[in-house]
Amino acid sequence: MAKTSTTTQGLRAAIERSGYYPALVAEAVEAAVGGEPMSSYLVHQETTFDANEVRRHVTVLVLTDTRFIVSHTDEQAADTTSPTPYATTSTESVKIGRISSVVLSRVVANPEKYVPGTLPREVVLTIGWGAVSRIDLEPAACGDPNCEADHGYTGSSTADDLSLRVSEAGDGPETVRQALAFAQALSEAIADAGR
Repeated sequence: MAKTSTTTQGLRAAIERSGYYPALVAEAVEAAVGGEPMSSYLVHQETTFDANEVRRHVTVLVLTDTRFIVSHTDEQAADTTSPTPYATTSTESVKIGRISSVVLSRVVANPEKYVPGTLPREVVLTIGWGAVSRIDLEPAACGDPNCEADHGYTGSSTADDLSLRVSEAGDGPETVRQALAFAQALSEAIADAGR
């Protein structure tokens, strides 16, 4: 999809609505995208509580014809390295062909009454491209409850480079819709790249 003024304006408006250092965030995202056409985006602002501090951060995901771009901005309180509060912004650009996993988990209320097309209560989008992997191990066992032998370990390795949780209650229904649309666009782009 060609980069249209509508897509660009929609992304800028979403960054502005997040209210989180919009000039800084927009500049970082635009520099990473360059002149490449955008096909989809997702802006997710999150507030967390760390001991006695409230911390905010924003993640912007952008899909182009060839790349998946992640921009993340965190704010930090004054500390020994800086006498004033500061923000850190980073961007990562990943070739579409490197993305190995897109997991979209949907949480719906009253599943027995679910009607197709109903907005989930929340979604969790997990994207893996091999930069970060998580290994979960546990002791292996056999079926004999009296067995005392060491059976080693069993486990799984999961690509877990990025995980975002978006909820209707916390982020609003439009952000949930945008997360669903972004996940679909990314999955389609990966399928197209594999052909």
